[in-house]
Amino acid sequence: MAGLRERQKAKRNRSILTAASALFGQVGYEAARIDAIAEAAEVSVGTFYNYFENKADLLLAIVSMEVEEVLHQGESVVAAPPATAEAALFALISTYYDHSLVYLTKEMWRTAMALSIQHPETPFSRRYFELDAALAEQVTALLRGLQARGTIRRDADAAALGEVIFADLNAMFTGFTMDETMPLATLTGRMAAHVAALTGLLAPPLRTV
Repeated sequence: MAGLRERQKAKRNRSILTAASALFGQVGYEAARIDAIAEAAEVSVGTFYNYFENKADLLLAIVSMEVEEVLHQGESVVAAPPATAEAALFALISTYYDHSLVYLTKEMWRTAMALSIQHPETPFSRRYFELDAALAEQVTALLRGLQARGTIRRDADAAALGEVIFADLNAMFTGFTMDETMPLATLTGRMAAHVAALTGLLAPPLRTV
């Protein structure tokens, strides 16, 4: 019985997240009402509040769902990266970018970013930056794997590089969310240029005979 209850609870939680994601996308985060989200999820408003305290709590859950899914997808790239450093980094970052608008719109991302910065003492902010740190750690894990097989310089500080690369890709993504007219292909093209420049600097030195 406990297993059934947990499955039902998880199903309702997912239904609320799916309904909220769709409604936020249709009318915007600020305009979306809790009662409308509950109705779309086919739950009562009281049931909604058993799962989420407010809209910010709900938005954080959607961001968490998004990042956890891309981290899971990124694991396959880290475990079996493409042959070159450039292709490997491009594959991992593309995984993040390509999935970024599945559950969230640009407006939703901007709202989440603003909440995380404006209220740094809140659980929302702490969780948001924990997710950022997890993504940066995954980039670092990829770099360490590339170092282990000699694809990039072994003397490079993988942890510092992972933070730098994530800061760069995050800054480009922030710019993407601020421009409603920018297509994903433009963001991906800019990222590819940055990756090419960086991996050129990280190429291992040629062996002398």
